[in-house]
Amino acid sequence: MTSHDKHDTHNKHDDHDTIALGAEFLRHDDTDARYLEHDADVYRTLLESTKAIPWKIDWATMQFTYIGPQIEALLGWAPSTWRSVEDWATRMHPDDRDKVVEFCVSQSKAGTDHEADYRALTRDGGYVWLRDVVHVVRNAAGDVESLVGFMFDISERKKTEEKLAQLQRELEALSFKDGLTGVGNRRMVDSVIQREWEAGKDSGWPLSAIMIDIDFFKSYNDYYGHVQGDTCLKRVATVLGSALRRDDFLGRFGGEEFVLVLPNTTADAAMRVAERCRNLIASEEIAHERSPFRQVVTASFGVGTIVPSAQEDPVGFINLVDTQLYRAKDNGRDCIAAIDRSDAALVAGSRSR
Repeated sequence: MTSHDKHDTHNKHDDHDTIALGAEFLRHDDTDARYLEHDADVYRTLLESTKAIPWKIDWATMQFTYIGPQIEALLGWAPSTWRSVEDWATRMHPDDRDKVVEFCVSQSKAGTDHEADYRALTRDGGYVWLRDVVHVVRNAAGDVESLVGFMFDISERKKTEEKLAQLQRELEALSFKDGLTGVGNRRMVDSVIQREWEAGKDSGWPLSAIMIDIDFFKSYNDYYGHVQGDTCLKRVATVLGSALRRDDFLGRFGGEEFVLVLPNTTADAAMRVAERCRNLIASEEIAHERSPFRQVVTASFGVGTIVPSAQEDPVGFINLVDTQLYRAKDNGRDCIAAIDRSDAALVAGSRSR
């Protein structure tokens, strides 16, 4: 055999191998029943080995035609008990049921793929957070034929989200709280006054505020020291807090000044609150050797009442109340000075020791 013959023989061998490989490859494309059955088994194995729970609902009958066996491990309900959408809906937390069912039905009717988070009932009476990811299948005419989707256990994610939300709430609360006394800080004071001012404009009810300043507090700090001064501020804040009614607000305006915001409160009622606060501070008998008033801590009060309107503003109102506080100090401290702008009547300062 010549080298040329050997070469031809070698080429023929290569051609035979190529044809054989090509034929084998082509046979793999032959879609006979044996291969379809094999592929279905593979797909089912893949679906049922994931943590996601696959399911399918026939739109015409609203019956489950399939749900993955993982559902039993997660919720305790056997796949055979998932017959219709009623089983899905009734095994949902009552607080979630109406809005989730309404949303999913409306989206499905519109042929729109969608997602929904809800709490699913477990067989032992607990709840697990699920996310349903839904694909709407249409027929050739464009009508909804079935719903195909996956259920995902998102309980851990929800726990994390709730922890983050709780931290956010705590941070927000801290941002509005005075670090020393625990009452509202100046930022919160401004926010509350603005809120109650707008509410008063809408309702026509009077808004009252009380400014409180601890008498001779610089002398207190000089004599007892700042640590004891902080303790005094905290005790006064606690006393003022005990005099609050349900909707009243207490904040620290700055230094030794506090403010009470009293929504829907007349001038007479505000005066009664101020008197109660003054008497409570006096009865606390916090020692103050440098005070001329029985050597105990006292406070001065400025009270103001107004019906909020577009012609006035909350800053001007607080300045008005602050002016009354200075009147009380000018009148000798440990007293109350008030102004009633709700009917333009001036209420004379009162003093009682």
